[in-house]
Amino acid sequence: MLENHILFNIAGMEWFWVLIVVVVLLFGANKIPEIARAIGRATGEFQKGKMEIEKEIEKAAKEMNKTPERLKLEEAAKSLGIDPTGKTDEQLKEEIKKAV
Repeated sequence: MLENHILFNIAGMEWFWVLIVVVVLLFGANKIPEIARAIGRATGEFQKGKMEIEKEIEKAAKEMNKTPERLKLEEAAKSLGIDPTGKTDEQLKEEIKKAV
């Protein structure tokens, strides 16, 4: 089994060099840095998009885990002009009492 891994790694390196030669022949040596930069930019944009999606999923999960009481408190607070972000239920109740 170990011999198969060694042979695969050697064959993999040969294919890597063949791929490099083909890329140089197709695009020329001067275009390779431009292609690498474009791939880098695309990778960066992909990572940004991935992070934004993860944040949205996390936000949606937090919204789904709210109790009906919490949702009612937030709705009441917003109607009174109180920002419920980052406040506990008790803090919201106190601010609503003060506002009423």
